[in-house]
Amino acid sequence: MLTDDELAGICDLFGALTREELREARSELAFRRGREAGPEDRIEAAIESYALVEFDGLVLAGPAAFPTLPEGAGDLPHILDVPEREVDREALGEAVLDRLSTEDAAIAREVSYDVEAWAPVDASRARDGEQERL
Repeated sequence: MLTDDELAGICDLFGALTREELREARSELAFRRGREAGPEDRIEAAIESYALVEFDGLVLAGPAAFPTLPEGAGDLPHILDVPEREVDREALGEAVLDRLSTEDAAIAREVSYDVEAWAPVDASRARDGEQERL
């Protein structure tokens, strides 16, 4: 089973993937390793932990991830027909801040530092406990 950081590494390899493309990448890697891809809810769990984020129908490496390419992932661009994608980091950061505004204050504070290092946004209100609107 791939770790959150490995899922993030796969997304980072392409810039961003749809959920279906990420599922396909997981399946390809599992097949090459002779293993199972793991539970279907792995992507959702990585999104919940901020290792991945979803934005405009795409899944990207999130602020809590340390993207790592799993063994064999370097071949994925040759296997999958997926274009490289770029996403507006500021808009992405704002979307994550909106999501943080609905989180528990402790989680929001913890993730806020990661968000600031990951996207050009100011997350200080999350650290200060202002949960109304980040």
